[in-house]
Amino acid sequence: MIDFRNTNTLWCSILAETLQRLGLTTAVICPGSRSAPLTIAFALNNKIETIPILDERSASFFALGIAKKSRLPTALICTSGTAAANFYPAIIEARESRIPLLIFTADRPPELRDCHAGQAIDQVKIYGNYPNWQAELAIPSASTGMLDYLRQTVMYAWERSIFPTPGPVHLNIPFRDPLVPVPDIAVEALETQFNPEDFFAGLEPIFAGESSIVGQASCLPISRDGQDARTTTRDGQDARTTIQVIDSIIQKWQQCSRGIIIAGVAQPQFAEKYCSAIGQISKSLNWPVLAEGLSPVRNHAQLNPHLISTYDLILRNRELADKLTPEIAIQLGDLPTSKELRNWLDKTQPKRYIIDPSHHNFDPLHGRTIHLRTSLENLATNLATILTQVPPLNKGESTLVPPLIKGGLGGDRAPATTNIPPQIPPLSKGESTQIPPLNKGESTLVPPLSKGGLGGVQTSPSNEYLQLWHNTEIQVRQTIDQKIATINNIIEPKVSWLLSQILPPGTPIFIANSMPVRDVEFFWKPNNLEIKPFFNRGANGIDGILSTALGVAHRNQSSIMLTGDLTLLHDTNGFLIKNKFVGHLTIILINNNGGGIFEMLPVAKFDPPFEEFFATPQQINFAQLCATYGVEHEVIEDWEQFKQKLSLLPNSGIRVLELQTDRRSDAKWRQDNLGKFAKGS
Repeated sequence: MIDFRNTNTLWCSILAETLQRLGLTTAVICPGSRSAPLTIAFALNNKIETIPILDERSASFFALGIAKKSRLPTALICTSGTAAANFYPAIIEARESRIPLLIFTADRPPELRDCHAGQAIDQVKIYGNYPNWQAELAIPSASTGMLDYLRQTVMYAWERSIFPTPGPVHLNIPFRDPLVPVPDIAVEALETQFNPEDFFAGLEPIFAGESSIVGQASCLPISRDGQDARTTTRDGQDARTTIQVIDSIIQKWQQCSRGIIIAGVAQPQFAEKYCSAIGQISKSLNWPVLAEGLSPVRNHAQLNPHLISTYDLILRNRELADKLTPEIAIQLGDLPTSKELRNWLDKTQPKRYIIDPSHHNFDPLHGRTIHLRTSLENLATNLATILTQVPPLNKGESTLVPPLIKGGLGGDRAPATTNIPPQIPPLSKGESTQIPPLNKGESTLVPPLSKGGLGGVQTSPSNEYLQLWHNTEIQVRQTIDQKIATINNIIEPKVSWLLSQILPPGTPIFIANSMPVRDVEFFWKPNNLEIKPFFNRGANGIDGILSTALGVAHRNQSSIMLTGDLTLLHDTNGFLIKNKFVGHLTIILINNNGGGIFEMLPVAKFDPPFEEFFATPQQINFAQLCATYGVEHEVIEDWEQFKQKLSLLPNSGIRVLELQTDRRSDAKWRQDNLGKFAKGS
C-alpha cells in the first residue's frame, strides 16, 4: 500500500513496498520518534512481518538470527542518536559470518546536525568498513524523479546485501517534520497520477543463486594469495581458462594419496546437498573428511564414509600427528575451532586449497594456499565430470571403476552388472590392503549408521594413509564413548556428547561461544539425526547470543540453545522478545559460575587476579532471574531427567534447563583426558 498522506509517508511506503516486492519478509523495529515514518510504513505493509523490540542490541541480533535461518535479508530499523550505535556488534558479526542485513537508521536533516539539536550524532558511515555498501538517502521528496531514485537505490541496497558476498548494508535516512502522517493536500493530489503497476513494473524477488552459502556467485573463479580473480560468463575464453585450471588442480588431487578434506564451521541453507557434495568429493579422492562439530557433516554421517570427528584428540598424539602429515588439504570455508588442528597445519604446511565463493580471506595461517572462489557443489560437479572422462589406462580397460593412482581410488562407481567390488592391488609386494582388525576377530569395516550412531556406508579404505585415519578414529571414538558413558555426575563434556544422540531429528541448535563450541568439537558424535547447528563464529563474541538464538528459533522447528552462564547473562534483555517470539526455545544452561574457557588458558595459574578479573563469577540465582521474565526454569539433577526433557520438545515458549557444574573440576577433567584419548587410555 502506497501512503500519500504526506511526503514522508509516501517516501517510506515506497521503500517498504519495494523491499516487499524484492522478497523481504521480516522487519525488526526499535521504538523512536525520528524513525516514525519508517515504522508506520512497515507496520502498514501486511506482507511484511514487523516485530517491535525495545533494546537495539537485542533487536539487531534477533534480526541476525532470522537472517541466518532464512538466508534472506532482514530489515532493522531504529531512530537517530545512540540507538544506531547499539546495532554495531551485530553488524560486525553479520559481516564476518556473511549474513545479509538491511539497516535503516533514521536521522535529523543536515540543518539540525552539529548544532546541539539533541539526539543527533554523526551517523554517516557510522559502521566503518563493515557494511557491504552504505549511503545516506536524500531528503524525502514527492517528485517522480526522486521516487524513481529511491526505488532504484533500495533495489541496489538489497542486491548488495546478497551479492557478491552476503553481508550488512546501511542506509541512513534523514527526515524533516512532520514525522507523523498528518495530511498534506499537495501530496494527496498525486495519488490519482500514480500507477503502482507501472512504477514497480519488472520489480521481482531477487534471490541468490544456489551455492553452499546462498547469495554467492556460481561461477568458477580462482585467485591466489587471497586476491579475487572472478571470471564472467560473458568472456568465454576466460571461463574456459578457469575451468582448465580447475581441471588441472583436480588432476593433482587425484594423484595424491595423502590428502585431507577439512569441513570447517558452516551453516549452509541446504545441508543435505552440502554434505552430499563433501561425501562425493571424499569418496572420489579417497580422502578423509575432518569435520568440525559446527559443520552439518557430523549430523549427516551416512553421506560421508570417511568421516573423522576426533581429529583434535588424534593430533594431540605427536607420533600419530607426524604419521598423518598430509601433502594436500582442501579447506571448506572457515577453519575449525581446534587449535591443535591449526598448529598441525602450520607445522606440516600442506598445499592448501580453500573452497568458498565469497571474497573473504580464510587463511589465518598464511600458508601455501590457493583460494578457489567457487561453491562446494560446483566443485563436486566438476570433479564428477572429470572422473567420467578418465580414459582407460590399458587397451580394453573399463572406466566404470576409475583406475587407481598412488593407491587411491579414482571414484566410487562400480559396474552395474555385478555386485563384486573392485579388487584393490597391494600397496607393496605381498602387502594386503585390507584394514587390519583392531582386536582379535574385529572387522574394520565402518558399520552402517543407526539412529544417532557412528559410521556410514560400509567401506574398506584403499591406502595406508586413509586406513590409519579410519583405524584411529574408530579407536579414539570407542575410548571417548566408553569413558563418558560411565560418568554419572553432571559434567560439562557429557552434555555435548549426549545432545548429539538424543535430540529429535532435524532440531536446530544454537551453540554459544567460548567453552560450548569447543566441547561440541571435542565430543559431538557423528549421527544421522540431521541436527542443524547455528552459531556466531564470525567475530566469536558472547554478546547477543540469546537474541540470535531466538531469531533462529522464531517460526522454526522447536529449537535448542547451548550456553554458559556468563554468555546468557550478557544478553538477558533477549528475554524481552518473549512476547513477540513465535516458536519454542529450550536453553541448556551450563552454570559453572564463571568463564570456564579461562580455566583452560595459562592465565588460570595466576590467582590473584584470575578469579576476580577473568573467571568473573556472578553468583546469580537463575530461577529468580527467569521468574522476572516469566520464563520456565528447571534444575537438572541427573542424566535421565536431562534425556527425558529433551526427548520431545514443547511447541511454544522459552524454558531454561540448568545444569550446575564445577568449573575447576571440569577443566581438570579435560586437561587430564583430552591428551589421553588418542593413546587408548
